[in-house]
Amino acid sequence: MEPIYDDLFVNLSRWQFAATALYHFLFVPLTLGITWILVIMESVYVMTGKEIYKDMTKFWGKLFGINFALGVTTGLTMEFQFGTNWSYYSHYVGDVFGAPLAIEGLMAFFLESTFVGLFFLGWDKLTKRQHLAVTFFTALGSNLSALWILVANGWMQNPAGSEFSAETMRMEMTNFAEVVLNPVAQVKFVHTVAAGYVTASMFVIGISAWYILKGRDLAFAKRSFAVAAGFGLASSLAVIVLGDESGYELGDVQKVKLAAIEAEYHTEEAPAGFNLVGWPNDKEKKVDFAVKIPWVMGLIATRSVSEEVIGLTELEARHETRIRSGMIAYDYLTKLRAGDKSEATVAAFEEHKADLGYGLMLKRYTDNPTEATEEMIKAAAADSIPSVPYLFWSFRIMVGFGFLMLGYFGLSFYYNAKGVIENKRWLLTLLVISIPVPWLACELGWFVAEYGRQPWAIGEVLPTFLAASSLTIADLIFSLAGFLTFYTFLLVIEIYLMFKFARLGPSSLHTGRYHHEQSAKSSLAPAE
Repeated sequence: MEPIYDDLFVNLSRWQFAATALYHFLFVPLTLGITWILVIMESVYVMTGKEIYKDMTKFWGKLFGINFALGVTTGLTMEFQFGTNWSYYSHYVGDVFGAPLAIEGLMAFFLESTFVGLFFLGWDKLTKRQHLAVTFFTALGSNLSALWILVANGWMQNPAGSEFSAETMRMEMTNFAEVVLNPVAQVKFVHTVAAGYVTASMFVIGISAWYILKGRDLAFAKRSFAVAAGFGLASSLAVIVLGDESGYELGDVQKVKLAAIEAEYHTEEAPAGFNLVGWPNDKEKKVDFAVKIPWVMGLIATRSVSEEVIGLTELEARHETRIRSGMIAYDYLTKLRAGDKSEATVAAFEEHKADLGYGLMLKRYTDNPTEATEEMIKAAAADSIPSVPYLFWSFRIMVGFGFLMLGYFGLSFYYNAKGVIENKRWLLTLLVISIPVPWLACELGWFVAEYGRQPWAIGEVLPTFLAASSLTIADLIFSLAGFLTFYTFLLVIEIYLMFKFARLGPSSLHTGRYHHEQSAKSSLAPAE
């Protein structure tokens, strides 16, 4: 079935926003996590008075500052794209979606930005405890910023606390508390910030491992290594536990995404098995060469051994039913807009209103969904299922990276506690090489979250193809190329500056201070 919408201009807008978001999230995880590592280091300095912990805070704070500045630059343009590339989206859901973003800007971002300035400029003007409070509020601000952004994103996944108004032809907020306490948003928040903590821990432990391998700045490096190992181990465990909780929420409110991630083409008898690996075959709706672990999928998705995990084939059939109901909703909405406000018309619309978004799926094939043919209905139902292989493998690679980092932090914590980390050069080398791994895991996680939501801009409310602005192909190609060029330039600057200051090392703060210290003196004793 050929759509009447030009998929190319919609896809170009999607690619532009995806590129912006993925580039921006190269900077976000490090900011989320390293601020709390700074809090830990400075807390030890305040409690013990040992200058080395102050220098640790200053050095890692310098790298945080570079990352923060470039992260802000890439993040500002994202909100403008809602107006330029997604104008109907902004009109349709702006009253709801804009609220958490406005709070993020007014409260969290201003808080964070103010205290970032005090963090760098207040060392000689504030007392030790005052500066520690500044560092704490910097960390709190960055994490509050993530909270409100993820409340907005969670609402896109599961639009709680709102409903469609036939009077305004827009989504309107009905309960702010439900928007904020949306279970999808809360699970996404804790999972995302925990991933940021892992990313920052890997960043610190990897650079510290490099110093240890080079035999330089050992007192500094081993203390930084110890902090990152402990923080990273706790964070890795949290990511895995919270990822499991995220799977449970998917089973409750995003059944299509869960089924696509697990390549559940058909509903299995409870409890469903988990496809560890395999080759999803969308054409034949099966998983070739599957290695399945019994019961695990049922336990993750339903927390029981008796409830079924609904397969994609059955979900597509349900969507077809909802599309037919959406056609009725669209018909009565048209009558309401034409002035027919009779009780029967209002009651009929209210009965089918929940399926209006499914009716709008038909606009990909016809200007009037009430006139859709059977072929169009079937095609729209098929559109409601995302491509499985991309989600299946992205998810598994992400999870694999997660367990790999858990292993790294576990071994690092153990060998550091035993006082033999300097002798484990193979582990130190792996830590240096693996610094990019958490960033890859985070990017894959966002791909799974956003691609798995398709074809919806707002889950079961607004199809993505309707949300896009009517721009020309030339405009989109030009702006996409411009964004990619600019963001790549910023990324190169970030990498250059990080390498430059990491190579200079903490001894640049006090020339030669740590470089010649003996390994025995630099080990982190329990009393410290």
